[in-house]
Amino acid sequence: MNQTDDRREPVDVTVHNDGIEIAVRDHGGEGPDLLLLHGLGGHLDDWSPLTPHLLGYRVVALDLRGHGRSGDGRWELDAVLGDIEAVVADRRLSSPIVVGHSLGGMLAAHWALTHPDCPAAVSLDGHRSAQTSPEHYHGMDPVARDADLAALTDMFDAQSAGMNQPVPDEMAAMMSPRGLVTRDGKRFARVTAETAEAVRRFDWFADGVPVIARVEVPFLLVLATQDPPGAPARFAPLMDAYRAGLRADLATVRTRRPNLSIEEMDSSHGMVSQSAEPLAVLIDRFIKG
Repeated sequence: MNQTDDRREPVDVTVHNDGIEIAVRDHGGEGPDLLLLHGLGGHLDDWSPLTPHLLGYRVVALDLRGHGRSGDGRWELDAVLGDIEAVVADRRLSSPIVVGHSLGGMLAAHWALTHPDCPAAVSLDGHRSAQTSPEHYHGMDPVARDADLAALTDMFDAQSAGMNQPVPDEMAAMMSPRGLVTRDGKRFARVTAETAEAVRRFDWFADGVPVIARVEVPFLLVLATQDPPGAPARFAPLMDAYRAGLRADLATVRTRRPNLSIEEMDSSHGMVSQSAEPLAVLIDRFIKG
């Protein structure tokens, strides 16, 4: 993108909604308003690799409630969308384009569904959880599928429970300070097990494809083709079956929703950091048509 970066130094502000403080980073800039929503367990710093490449836009990012420097509150869809509404109003964004990663991509679909004036929305690998209904895994022996799915569920359960345990020093050293809190001299993940479990219980988190199928505004869904870094090798067949089912279901949606654009990227779920520049080009091309 051969454009001049006319943005000022980012400004961090706090927006209040229904008694909850929402941390916001306003990157400024001239052009269409672009609002960034991170994934579960993340925070607005996760966008740092991508924002320098989003030239020609007014870019604003936020910490979702229960994440980063934002306050805690009930994790319900209407409440979270209310937080986003408050940020849009406070920053005087005009019908922003919403770009979300993972959980943020699912929220981008809900935003687009409830805001028909939204000019466009983008989901970066936010469609359905890897732990979804068995029928969403295609082309795998059912017995092996169910065994692997049970093991995957156990792994996610353990990860959620571990969020309330102190983070080992060697792991904390690799994490952003925004993703940590200190209590009684020990460091913990900012996102609690209760928040993670609340999100995991949503039907639309287990499978957000039905929501995407209802969106009528221009919607870009970018799919990762690689397994997450560090994923146990035993889950490779399950993830292949997962992607096969996702592609099939999205192809069906695409026949009814010409507003839906689907792009695959040779990257993992961590595409925002792994493939920032090509991702920015893809987003820019989609928005500009």
